[in-house]
Amino acid sequence: MRRHKALVYTLRVVLLVAVLAIWEISCTYLFDDFYYSKPSKVWNQLVVWFTQGTSSGSIWVNISATLQEAVYGFILGSIFGVVSGIILGRSRLLSEVLAPYIQALNAIPRVVLAALFVLWFGLGMTSKVVTALVLVFFPVFFNAFQGAREVDRNLVNNARILGASRWDVLRSIVVPSATSWILASLHTAFGFALIGAIVGEYTGATHGLGLLINTSQNSFNAAGVFAGMVICTVLALTAELFLGALERRLLKWRPPAQSTGATAV
Repeated sequence: MRRHKALVYTLRVVLLVAVLAIWEISCTYLFDDFYYSKPSKVWNQLVVWFTQGTSSGSIWVNISATLQEAVYGFILGSIFGVVSGIILGRSRLLSEVLAPYIQALNAIPRVVLAALFVLWFGLGMTSKVVTALVLVFFPVFFNAFQGAREVDRNLVNNARILGASRWDVLRSIVVPSATSWILASLHTAFGFALIGAIVGEYTGATHGLGLLINTSQNSFNAAGVFAGMVICTVLALTAELFLGALERRLLKWRPPAQSTGATAV
């Protein structure tokens, strides 16, 4: 196993280095780096941002703004998605009545919603948090809904025969059974929250990574666009590591095979 892991990590590093090298060489000799930039220019842009600051203040202020918006939207969207998904998953009548409306809301382009939220809530943090919330809500909701539907009926019936109330069934059976579905959706949900915050900032903001990317685009600074993407990627990967550790902790009670399967999803 150690040799296999070492081989995997080595190949990952080799692949990354190869991609960066090909990008650097091709944009030096074949393509115009004004449009495609290159790794060395992206690195220089990151150095400038972290040492000299950006046009909208310190880079840490911009990262903090985007991270706060993403985290608030992630938490609120996850809570609303889990609660709504479990309630509708356990109520057939309610789910059938609301199904077309939920599908219609999910079909609305998020960019349009971000523009509306800026009009409604202004250029401050609220509009970005609401945009992130909407992007997080639907994937978490559908997974929680499906997880609540997949609960073993025999287990529920046996619990009711033994005198368990609806709340007891929900707390002791439904929620634990849907945990793997919910956690699987959270792995992608934070990425959506980050996208929501950046899209909101791209539409209109005073601070944030989305504003930096928008400013770089408007000034034809391809290196700035890639630099903003790199920072967003680092934030998303860090959140993924945290969520993976949280998932392993919450699923300790499950058999190893099931826990592994849930992680793979």
